[in-house]
Order: sequence, then C-alpha cells, then structure tokens
Amino acid sequence: MHALPMTDTELAAWLRLATARGLTPAALRGLLDAFGMPEAVLAAPFQALAAAAGEAAARAALAEPPAGFAQRLADTARWRAQPGNAIVALSDPAYPPALLTMPDPPPLLYVKGRLELLHAKCVAIVGSRNATPQGLEDAARFAQALSDAGLTVVSGLALGIDGAAHQGALAGRGSTVAVIGTGADLVYPSKHHALAHRLAADGAIMSEWPLGTPAKSAHFPQRNRLIAGLASGVLIVEAALRSGSLITARLANEMGRDVFAIPGSIHAPLSRGCHKIIKEGAKLVETPEDILEELGGAVPVRSPPDLSKGTRLVSESAPPATEPGSEYVRSTPPEAAPTKRSAPASPPDPQAQRLLDALGHAPATLEVLAARTEMNEAALQGTLLQLELAGRLTALPGGRFARIERG
Repeated sequence: MHALPMTDTELAAWLRLATARGLTPAALRGLLDAFGMPEAVLAAPFQALAAAAGEAAARAALAEPPAGFAQRLADTARWRAQPGNAIVALSDPAYPPALLTMPDPPPLLYVKGRLELLHAKCVAIVGSRNATPQGLEDAARFAQALSDAGLTVVSGLALGIDGAAHQGALAGRGSTVAVIGTGADLVYPSKHHALAHRLAADGAIMSEWPLGTPAKSAHFPQRNRLIAGLASGVLIVEAALRSGSLITARLANEMGRDVFAIPGSIHAPLSRGCHKIIKEGAKLVETPEDILEELGGAVPVRSPPDLSKGTRLVSESAPPATEPGSEYVRSTPPEAAPTKRSAPASPPDPQAQRLLDALGHAPATLEVLAARTEMNEAALQGTLLQLELAGRLTALPGGRFARIERG
C-alpha cells in the first residue's frame, strides 16, 4: 500500500492547515467536508469559512503561516522522499479507516515503515512505564500470541509495558505499530532507538506531530486517543490509579472499542488501575485466548516468548543508535543486547519453597518475609539470593522482593 502522490503545492496547503495555530482537527475536518481540499479552504472567503466552522476556525485557517514555514515545508518534503517514509492526508485512501470513525482524526499522519499495518485489525497493549517483571512477561506473552493470531499490536513506544508489547509482537508472525508523541524523525525515549529501528523495518511508527516536535507531556494524551482509535480492543496490563493507560481505556470505551485488563494482587499498586476499570466494565482476561474469543478470532497460541533471545526482542538497555533527542537515522539497527536471565534451576529445596510460599504473589519486604517464615537473617538472605540466582524471584526498589511466575 502506498500513499497517494502529493504535489508540493498540495503538501504546502495540507501542512499550513495542519499546523495552523488554533485550528483543531475537528474544525479542520468540518472545513474540508464543506470545501473539499485544503487549497479550496485557503481560497475561500472568511465569511464562508466562518459559516462552516465558526469565526475562530476561519481566522486560524486564513492566518499567515508562521516564520520558518518555508523551511518546515522543505524539511517535510525531504523527509517524505526518503525510503520507507510516507505522509498520509485525511483524504488519502491509505488513511487508516479506523481513525476516520473518530470525531477529530489528524489531518496528516507521518508514517515510517509498513503502511498496510494501519489497515490491519489491531489490538492495543498499554500499561505502566515502571512495570514489574511479571507485567513485562505478560505484555510480551500476550503480544506474541495476538501477533501469531494475525492481529497487529499497537502501543506507544514508552518504557515498560509498551516496549515489551512491541518486542513480543515482533517475535510473533504478525507485527506492531508504535504511535508516538513526538515528530516521526525523533525517538523518545532514547533507550528505544534500537527498537525504533526494528519497527521502521518490520513494523510501523506513526505520528500526527510535525517533524522535529519534541516530547511534551501534553502530547501523550492525544497520542493515547490515536492508540485507542486504531485498535479494535485495548488491553491494560499494569496501571496505577493515576495512569495514562486509564486515559487510553476511557477513550477506547468512548469510541466503542473493547477494553480488557489483566487482574493482579490486591496489594500491588500497579493492579489498582486494572481492577478499577474491571469494576467499570472492562473484561477480565487471564489468557490471550480470552481476547481472541471476544474479538471473534480465537486461534491456538504459542508458548510465551523467550525474553533472553536478542534476535527478535530488542532489550530496553540496548545502546542508542544516535544521541538522545537527535534525528532518527535509517541505518542497519545495532545488535540488541540480550536480556540476562539465569538458566532454569532444579526445584528449590524445602526451605526455598517455604520462602516462595510465604512470598505469595505480591511484593514483600525482608521484614515481612522474616515474620512469615520465622527464618533467621542469615538463612533468609542466603535463600533469597539462591532464589534470585535461580530466576525464581527478583529484587524491587524499596527493599521489596517479588516472585517470578513460571508458565
């Protein structure tokens, strides 16, 4: 699939309206519905534009472009000419049909990678940036299973759950789309340069923001509406009560999309957001099949992805391809540093098993574990180290320990 060719004059008109200060996507869509293409909007008299979309929209549309517009236009044209890059206008048949159901679809989309993925059936997977090891495993496992079933996984390229979801989807037979809150020529966060290179080659990166737009907190709720808009359903893996993921869930619900959530311990802060939306009507899911059945595409799934393999999954600790915040460079992606994981150990001895049973499925401090097991400090510390080396538990910030569940 390819975007329609666009002349320099057409690109200039689209870019001028898309970046006009005070002209919202909803107002611009109203003007385009009334007048057709952007050139016709710019040629229309003020009163005609005001009658169609209001005086504020008319003033914004007819305002002189800001200083530097000519340079921005030239930079945008050069970026579009690079292999793998596309600019898709609202009137283009390549525009994602799912976004057209939104009241305020972006007038322009900047896309790197496989444009056809924006027309595939998608499921969004989002969650906390400060995810637990179990949350990262769940995100990667669900993403790979949904990818294997033919769905495209959408997420936001953030640290934590988003990154694990992209990696899991790339490890499957399908692929993934990253909707970002910066210009498409930048990568944020910088730790995800290697993952972004992989997405540009095997998936897609999409942004509504003009090239060169830096990361700003106000951009991410708008990005979340596009994640929700692209997807047939949204899965929340881990989320605190005050979380951008819950914004995505709310927007998805308002757009008529299915919302799913993985439950967790009642003691875990990152389970509270999931439990909140489950109480509000989100579907509780325990396996990827739960989502596939709900979306009408139940397919047997494969085993969980091996996060120790660096050939398909890009480690978040991989070195950046360029300096943080610099222009995105299309080049051969660097080899991803494999995530270190200890080899499976033999079953724990009775004392270690007693400690695992005492730990349960929620993080606990050393003091709590000592009280539950009645072990002395030396024995407790030694057993914790044994289990950590065996890959059965992990140390968390704040002196807490969490069990690593095995499939």
